[in-house]
Amino acid sequence: MTEPNVAREFDADNIEKVARCMKALAHPLRLKVIVALSNKELSVQELVESVGTTQSNVSQHLTIMRDKNILSSRRVANQVFYRVGDCKVLDLVALTRAIFCTP
Repeated sequence: MTEPNVAREFDADNIEKVARCMKALAHPLRLKVIVALSNKELSVQELVESVGTTQSNVSQHLTIMRDKNILSSRRVANQVFYRVGDCKVLDLVALTRAIFCTP
């Protein structure tokens, strides 16, 4: 079996894309949001209650993750609902948990 050529797979554009995504995930509150959204869609208010901070703080972090295409949103009347935009993000979070949180 041959080893993949990591350098070839990570050209400059891909490195930038991955770095932006990882930077967007590299905040405790954002990870809490991802975990809260792991199997369901939640409104902003439900996320506020789940992660235990203010609505303005949650909204700022949601905007960052939505702008990086980590989260998707939809509006129903005056409520905005969020969900993880790509299940591979959940795989990434699970992998980092397995690497860093398993004894």
